[in-house]
Amino acid sequence: MTQKILFLILFLLSSCSLFRKNQGPKPLPSDLEGAVQSDSRSTENTDRDEFQHPAETLTFFGIKPTMTVMEISPGSGYYTEILAPFLAKNGQYVMAVPRMPPHPSKVLVENEKKLQDILLSHPEVQAKTRFVAFEPLNKRNLVKAGFTDMVLSFNSVHNWVATNSTKMAFKFFYSVLKPGGILGIVQHQSPGNKKLPMKSGYMTENEVIAHAKRAGFKFVEKSNINYNPKDSGDYPGGVWVLPPVYRMGEKDHDKYEEIGESHRMTLKFKK
Repeated sequence: MTQKILFLILFLLSSCSLFRKNQGPKPLPSDLEGAVQSDSRSTENTDRDEFQHPAETLTFFGIKPTMTVMEISPGSGYYTEILAPFLAKNGQYVMAVPRMPPHPSKVLVENEKKLQDILLSHPEVQAKTRFVAFEPLNKRNLVKAGFTDMVLSFNSVHNWVATNSTKMAFKFFYSVLKPGGILGIVQHQSPGNKKLPMKSGYMTENEVIAHAKRAGFKFVEKSNINYNPKDSGDYPGGVWVLPPVYRMGEKDHDKYEEIGESHRMTLKFKK
Protein backbone atom coordinates (compact mmCIF):
# COMPACT_ATOMS: atom_id res chain seq x y z
CA MET A 1 0.00 0.00 0.00
CA THR A 2 2.14 2.86 -1.22
CA GLN A 3 -0.73 5.18 -2.06
CA LYS A 4 -2.38 7.32 0.56
CA ILE A 5 -5.74 5.62 0.23
CA LEU A 6 -6.61 4.76 3.79
CA PHE A 7 -7.35 8.06 5.40
CA LEU A 8 -8.26 6.48 8.75
CA ILE A 9 -5.22 4.36 9.53
CA LEU A 10 -2.95 6.97 11.13
CA PHE A 11 -5.73 8.20 13.34
CA LEU A 12 -6.58 4.66 14.38
CA LEU A 13 -3.04 3.83 15.34
CA SER A 14 -2.43 7.06 17.23
CA SER A 15 -5.76 7.27 19.03
CA CYS A 16 -6.65 3.69 19.85
CA SER A 17 -5.06 3.44 23.31
CA LEU A 18 -6.47 6.77 24.47
CA PHE A 19 -9.95 5.92 23.24
CA ARG A 20 -9.95 2.57 25.06
CA LYS A 21 -8.81 4.20 28.29
CA ASN A 22 -11.60 6.77 28.16
CA GLN A 23 -14.40 4.68 26.76
CA GLY A 24 -13.57 1.04 27.44
CA PRO A 25 -14.29 -1.78 24.97
CA LYS A 26 -17.91 -2.43 24.08
CA PRO A 27 -19.25 -6.00 23.83
CA LEU A 28 -19.65 -7.44 20.35
CA PRO A 29 -23.20 -8.34 19.29
CA SER A 30 -24.06 -12.03 19.13
CA ASP A 31 -26.41 -11.72 16.15
CA LEU A 32 -27.73 -9.25 13.58
CA GLU A 33 -30.63 -8.12 15.71
CA GLY A 34 -28.18 -7.51 18.54
CA ALA A 35 -26.02 -5.39 16.24
CA VAL A 36 -29.02 -3.30 15.19
CA GLN A 37 -30.34 -2.92 18.74
CA SER A 38 -26.91 -2.25 20.29
CA ASP A 39 -26.79 0.73 22.65
CA SER A 40 -23.39 1.61 21.18
CA ARG A 41 -25.11 2.92 18.04
CA SER A 42 -25.62 6.67 17.81
CA THR A 43 -29.07 8.16 18.27
CA GLU A 44 -28.53 9.96 14.97
CA ASN A 45 -28.49 6.57 13.25
CA THR A 46 -31.07 4.66 15.27
CA ASP A 47 -33.57 7.44 14.56
CA ARG A 48 -33.25 6.53 10.88
CA ASP A 49 -34.01 2.82 11.34
CA GLU A 50 -37.72 3.27 10.60
CA PHE A 51 -36.75 4.23 7.04
CA GLN A 52 -33.56 2.22 6.57
CA HIS A 53 -34.86 -1.12 7.92
CA PRO A 54 -31.31 -2.40 8.46
CA ALA A 55 -32.09 -5.84 9.92
CA GLU A 56 -34.67 -6.62 7.22
CA THR A 57 -32.44 -5.30 4.44
CA LEU A 58 -29.33 -7.25 5.48
CA THR A 59 -31.40 -10.39 6.08
CA PHE A 60 -32.84 -10.08 2.57
CA PHE A 61 -29.32 -9.95 1.15
CA GLY A 62 -28.48 -13.12 3.11
CA ILE A 63 -25.72 -11.81 5.35
CA LYS A 64 -24.04 -14.21 7.80
CA PRO A 65 -21.61 -13.38 10.63
CA THR A 66 -18.90 -15.59 9.08
CA MET A 67 -18.81 -13.67 5.80
CA THR A 68 -16.31 -11.22 4.40
CA VAL A 69 -18.50 -8.24 3.50
CA MET A 70 -17.38 -5.18 1.56
CA GLU A 71 -19.30 -1.93 1.87
CA ILE A 72 -18.78 0.60 -0.90
CA SER A 73 -18.28 4.25 0.12
CA PRO A 74 -19.72 3.98 3.66
CA GLY A 75 -20.23 7.73 4.02
CA SER A 76 -21.03 8.70 7.60
CA GLY A 77 -21.14 5.06 8.72
CA TYR A 78 -24.81 4.24 9.17
CA TYR A 79 -24.22 0.63 8.11
CA THR A 80 -20.61 0.56 9.35
CA GLU A 81 -21.99 0.93 12.86
CA ILE A 82 -23.91 -2.32 12.37
CA LEU A 83 -21.66 -4.33 10.05
CA ALA A 84 -18.26 -3.80 11.66
CA PRO A 85 -19.23 -5.17 15.11
CA PHE A 86 -21.48 -7.88 13.62
CA LEU A 87 -18.64 -9.28 11.49
CA ALA A 88 -15.76 -8.69 13.91
CA LYS A 89 -15.91 -12.02 15.75
CA ASN A 90 -16.15 -14.59 12.93
CA GLY A 91 -16.08 -12.63 9.67
CA GLN A 92 -14.55 -9.46 8.27
CA TYR A 93 -15.82 -6.02 7.37
CA VAL A 94 -14.13 -4.42 4.36
CA MET A 95 -14.46 -0.70 3.76
CA ALA A 96 -13.99 0.37 0.12
CA VAL A 97 -13.07 4.05 0.20
CA PRO A 98 -11.55 6.69 -2.08
CA ARG A 99 -8.50 8.68 -1.08
CA MET A 100 -9.14 11.76 0.98
CA PRO A 101 -8.71 14.81 -1.27
CA PRO A 102 -6.11 17.47 -0.38
CA HIS A 103 -8.83 19.92 0.63
CA PRO A 104 -11.76 17.84 1.91
CA SER A 105 -15.20 19.30 2.35
CA LYS A 106 -16.76 19.77 5.77
CA VAL A 107 -19.01 16.76 5.13
CA LEU A 108 -16.04 14.51 4.35
CA VAL A 109 -14.24 15.60 7.51
CA GLU A 110 -17.34 14.99 9.62
CA ASN A 111 -17.89 11.58 8.04
CA GLU A 112 -14.26 10.63 8.70
CA LYS A 113 -14.66 11.44 12.38
CA LYS A 114 -17.84 9.37 12.63
CA LEU A 115 -16.14 6.38 10.99
CA GLN A 116 -13.17 6.69 13.33
CA ASP A 117 -15.40 6.62 16.39
CA ILE A 118 -17.23 3.52 15.15
CA LEU A 119 -14.08 1.55 14.40
CA LEU A 120 -12.50 2.45 17.71
CA SER A 121 -15.51 1.31 19.72
CA HIS A 122 -13.92 -2.10 20.29
CA PRO A 123 -10.38 -3.42 19.62
CA GLU A 124 -11.76 -6.44 17.75
CA VAL A 125 -13.71 -4.17 15.43
CA GLN A 126 -10.58 -2.21 14.57
CA ALA A 127 -8.48 -5.35 14.13
CA LYS A 128 -10.96 -7.08 11.82
CA THR A 129 -11.72 -4.10 9.59
CA ARG A 130 -9.90 -3.99 6.26
CA PHE A 131 -9.59 -1.05 3.87
CA VAL A 132 -9.33 -1.20 0.08
CA ALA A 133 -9.24 1.53 -2.53
CA PHE A 134 -12.42 2.22 -4.44
CA GLU A 135 -11.77 4.65 -7.26
CA PRO A 136 -13.42 3.13 -10.34
CA LEU A 137 -11.66 5.35 -12.87
CA ASN A 138 -8.19 4.79 -11.38
CA LYS A 139 -6.97 1.56 -12.96
CA ARG A 140 -3.86 1.56 -10.75
CA ASN A 141 -5.93 0.63 -7.71
CA LEU A 142 -5.80 -3.14 -7.99
CA VAL A 143 -7.61 -5.28 -5.42
CA LYS A 144 -7.26 -9.04 -5.17
CA ALA A 145 -9.99 -10.83 -7.11
CA GLY A 146 -12.49 -13.20 -5.51
CA PHE A 147 -11.85 -12.53 -1.84
CA THR A 148 -15.23 -11.32 -0.58
CA ASP A 149 -18.59 -13.03 -0.08
CA MET A 150 -20.79 -9.97 -0.34
CA VAL A 151 -20.59 -6.42 -1.69
CA LEU A 152 -23.07 -3.84 -0.43
CA SER A 153 -23.86 -0.41 -1.87
CA PHE A 154 -26.28 2.06 -0.33
CA ASN A 155 -27.53 5.00 -2.42
CA SER A 156 -24.42 5.42 -4.56
CA VAL A 157 -25.24 4.22 -8.09
CA HIS A 158 -26.37 7.66 -9.24
CA ASN A 159 -22.94 9.04 -8.27
CA TRP A 160 -21.16 6.62 -10.60
CA VAL A 161 -23.55 7.44 -13.42
CA ALA A 162 -22.83 11.13 -12.90
CA THR A 163 -19.06 10.52 -13.13
CA ASN A 164 -19.27 8.04 -16.01
CA SER A 165 -17.73 5.35 -13.82
CA THR A 166 -20.67 2.93 -13.56
CA LYS A 167 -19.17 0.33 -15.87
CA MET A 168 -15.89 0.22 -13.95
CA ALA A 169 -17.66 0.21 -10.57
CA PHE A 170 -19.75 -2.85 -11.37
CA LYS A 171 -16.75 -4.53 -12.97
CA PHE A 172 -14.89 -3.97 -9.68
CA PHE A 173 -17.74 -5.54 -7.68
CA TYR A 174 -17.79 -8.58 -9.96
CA SER A 175 -14.04 -9.01 -9.69
CA VAL A 176 -13.75 -8.89 -5.90
CA LEU A 177 -16.65 -11.29 -5.29
CA LYS A 178 -16.18 -15.05 -5.00
CA PRO A 179 -18.18 -17.23 -7.42
CA GLY A 180 -21.71 -17.28 -6.03
CA GLY A 181 -21.08 -14.06 -4.12
CA ILE A 182 -23.88 -11.56 -3.55
CA LEU A 183 -24.14 -7.93 -4.64
CA GLY A 184 -26.76 -6.03 -2.63
CA ILE A 185 -27.85 -2.61 -3.81
CA VAL A 186 -30.12 -0.04 -2.21
CA GLN A 187 -30.72 3.01 -4.37
CA HIS A 188 -33.10 5.98 -4.47
CA GLN A 189 -35.87 4.83 -6.83
CA SER A 190 -37.96 7.19 -8.89
CA PRO A 191 -41.62 6.76 -7.88
CA GLY A 192 -43.48 4.82 -10.54
CA ASN A 193 -40.11 3.96 -12.09
CA LYS A 194 -40.41 7.13 -14.13
CA LYS A 195 -37.08 8.30 -15.50
CA LEU A 196 -36.02 11.53 -13.80
CA PRO A 197 -33.03 13.82 -14.43
CA MET A 198 -29.83 12.30 -13.01
CA LYS A 199 -29.29 15.38 -10.86
CA SER A 200 -32.38 14.32 -8.88
CA GLY A 201 -30.51 11.36 -7.38
CA TYR A 202 -33.28 8.95 -8.39
CA MET A 203 -32.96 6.03 -10.79
CA THR A 204 -35.26 3.35 -12.19
CA GLU A 205 -34.98 -0.33 -11.33
CA ASN A 206 -34.37 -1.19 -14.97
CA GLU A 207 -31.38 1.15 -15.13
CA VAL A 208 -29.65 -0.36 -12.11
CA ILE A 209 -30.43 -3.94 -13.12
CA ALA A 210 -29.05 -3.29 -16.60
CA HIS A 211 -25.75 -1.95 -15.19
CA ALA A 212 -25.33 -5.06 -13.03
CA LYS A 213 -26.21 -7.48 -15.80
CA ARG A 214 -23.72 -5.87 -18.19
CA ALA A 215 -21.00 -6.65 -15.64
CA GLY A 216 -22.03 -10.31 -15.59
CA PHE A 217 -24.33 -10.43 -12.58
CA LYS A 218 -27.51 -12.48 -12.42
CA PHE A 219 -30.51 -10.64 -11.00
CA VAL A 220 -31.91 -12.73 -8.13
CA GLU A 221 -34.80 -10.79 -6.64
CA LYS A 222 -36.02 -7.46 -5.34
CA SER A 223 -37.76 -6.37 -2.14
CA ASN A 224 -40.12 -3.54 -1.23
CA ILE A 225 -38.56 -3.27 2.26
CA ASN A 226 -37.42 0.31 1.65
CA TYR A 227 -40.38 1.63 -0.34
CA ASN A 228 -41.85 4.94 0.79
CA PRO A 229 -45.18 5.77 -0.91
CA LYS A 230 -45.08 9.31 0.52
CA ASP A 231 -42.06 10.17 -1.65
CA SER A 232 -43.21 11.78 -4.92
CA GLY A 233 -39.67 12.46 -6.17
CA ASP A 234 -40.59 15.81 -7.74
CA TYR A 235 -38.46 18.18 -5.67
CA PRO A 236 -36.49 21.18 -6.96
CA GLY A 237 -33.45 20.14 -4.95
CA GLY A 238 -33.66 16.43 -5.77
CA VAL A 239 -33.74 13.63 -3.22
CA TRP A 240 -31.50 15.65 -0.87
CA VAL A 241 -34.35 17.91 0.23
CA LEU A 242 -35.57 14.91 2.25
CA PRO A 243 -34.07 13.78 5.55
CA PRO A 244 -31.42 13.31 6.69
CA VAL A 245 -29.87 16.01 4.43
CA TYR A 246 -32.63 18.65 4.31
CA ARG A 247 -30.94 20.59 1.52
CA MET A 248 -33.56 23.37 1.69
CA GLY A 249 -32.80 24.07 5.34
CA GLU A 250 -35.84 25.35 7.22
CA LYS A 251 -37.85 25.93 4.06
CA ASP A 252 -40.66 23.33 4.02
CA HIS A 253 -38.72 21.40 6.67
CA ASP A 254 -41.86 20.02 8.31
CA LYS A 255 -43.21 18.90 4.94
CA TYR A 256 -40.07 16.94 4.10
CA GLU A 257 -39.82 15.54 7.61
CA GLU A 258 -43.35 14.18 7.24
CA ILE A 259 -42.42 12.48 3.96
CA GLY A 260 -39.37 10.86 5.52
CA GLU A 261 -36.40 9.33 3.71
CA SER A 262 -36.51 8.42 0.04
CA HIS A 263 -38.38 5.70 -1.79
CA ARG A 264 -35.66 3.10 -2.45
CA MET A 265 -35.21 -0.08 -4.48
CA THR A 266 -33.54 -3.04 -2.78
CA LEU A 267 -31.96 -5.39 -5.32
CA LYS A 268 -30.07 -8.66 -4.92
CA PHE A 269 -27.63 -9.98 -7.54
CA LYS A 270 -25.38 -13.03 -7.73
CA LYS A 271 -22.02 -13.64 -9.39
